[in-house]
Amino acid sequence: MSAAQPGNVPSGGNSVAGGWDVTRSVGATALAVAAARAAEAERPGPLVVDPFARALVDAAGPDVPLPRGADAGDDWGALVDMMAIRTRVLDAALLAAAADGVRQVVVPATGLDARSHRLPWPGGTTLYGIDQPGVLRHTAGVLGTARARARRVDVPCDLRDDWPAALRAAGFDPARPTAWLVEGLLPYLPPDAEAGLLARIDALSAPGSRVALEAVDLAVADEYLRSDAVREMVAATGCDLGALWDTRRRPPATTVLRAAGWDARERTLGALGAELGRDPSGPLGGLVAHAVIVEAAR
Repeated sequence: MSAAQPGNVPSGGNSVAGGWDVTRSVGATALAVAAARAAEAERPGPLVVDPFARALVDAAGPDVPLPRGADAGDDWGALVDMMAIRTRVLDAALLAAAADGVRQVVVPATGLDARSHRLPWPGGTTLYGIDQPGVLRHTAGVLGTARARARRVDVPCDLRDDWPAALRAAGFDPARPTAWLVEGLLPYLPPDAEAGLLARIDALSAPGSRVALEAVDLAVADEYLRSDAVREMVAATGCDLGALWDTRRRPPATTVLRAAGWDARERTLGALGAELGRDPSGPLGGLVAHAVIVEAAR
């Protein structure tokens, strides 16, 4: 797809050679996400509780102290709501796949994810997490000897490299049904990279496989990136989404999956939040409302 497509072209992240750890570039956004999950867990009546999130943040020693609690401004509160809604819904999608017999889970760009330890997986489940080596080392160090509820296999590989080969080398079996989780990743990918990711997932998926992913509305994301709110978020979290998000237009993931033969549906985070009693407000709340969760089955 041509770079002349409308939308933001990032100056960092995947557009720069080399990797990152949890305090730099895309890695720093994983810290902000973990801080939001930690803030949700500390609210009364949380939608999701991640008992490892606070330790994952504190162990990193980020350059910008991340907010604690959910009341550090409207946009931070909306981010906490967003992470709570999407985590709750994506957790449910993965456990539904597991209940239907899927025992192989793959998370590209796994970030600071502790689902191997915090979700009630059936016996025999293996969770493969693909990410930069430094990100995986950080998570493994924090999880330490805590009891895992699924076999956790870290796959240190840049998604710009041959991650399917690295995944197979780690023990992944493409002949078995797989549950794929693509969370908080697509806005960082150029159009061609997103198309390549979905094509590789399709090629590696046996009958019975599932996909659960999150995608933002790219036009709404453009408006957000030009707002004062995104600059305030940089000050609060150290994450400059304008330098990281690629909002050049591309076919919706739901359309791509359906064209490849998947039975796919999408729901907005706004509608899902209403079902769960959450209505994110402020400029970021508008972006959250238009983001979608896609669930697909083969």
